[in-house]
Amino acid sequence: MRAVKWMAAAALAGASGAALGAADACAATSPAHTVALVELFTSEGCSSCPPADEWMRRLPEAGFDATRVVPLSLHVDYWDYIGWRDRFALARFTERQRRYSSLSGLRFVYTPQVVLAGRDYRAWHGGGFGRDVRAVNARAARAAITVALDPLAAGASNVRVQAQAAGRADGAALHVAVYENGLTSEVKSGENRGATLRHDYVVREWIGPVALDGAGRAEVAQRIAHGGRGGVAAFVQDERSGEVLQATALAHCGG
Repeated sequence: MRAVKWMAAAALAGASGAALGAADACAATSPAHTVALVELFTSEGCSSCPPADEWMRRLPEAGFDATRVVPLSLHVDYWDYIGWRDRFALARFTERQRRYSSLSGLRFVYTPQVVLAGRDYRAWHGGGFGRDVRAVNARAARAAITVALDPLAAGASNVRVQAQAAGRADGAALHVAVYENGLTSEVKSGENRGATLRHDYVVREWIGPVALDGAGRAEVAQRIAHGGRGGVAAFVQDERSGEVLQATALAHCGG
């Protein structure tokens, strides 16, 4: 049954790619297996966060490319009071983290927190991460996603994302995140005073959730701003359970 569902989704993904246009050189379509979404909730005001930020930055070096993992760094704002205002922090990321805590039965939030495929994941700094990513990758995807970027003027693109669920998609939604790499901050106060922090995969813009319709489809078309060092990630998530059905990412090209 899973194979049949995926074949249907793959066919629809192919149709989505055709709809985006044959001339779309800057485009990506998710694979037949599930790509692991890795969300890091972090803050520049948190003294224990820099090692996690560095871990995320080095995921590609460790062999976790976009066919295996889609990493996103979400900076929360509840550390800002301690003396350093994190310029990347957004209240909506704090709200997202609290939603995960509620789904996990936790009564608190903490940093750094890694969420793997929609589940609180505390073994990220141990030797089991590769094994657990392989377990996610071994599952047939339950959604297909196509992302295309049309470069405009420098620092801007049009992004188009199409998603199609395989089978029923009650409660599922499409999320799109614009992320940036190569960011540096010289921290002047707070717990990390005097440190130079480097970040990749920092989410600068979030689009969604866009609910899938009765046919299991959703689409986003929007102009985005970017620094040219990063890309766009998209994923389909069950909003009731937090489970991620599929994820994919595309690096900025041109513009």
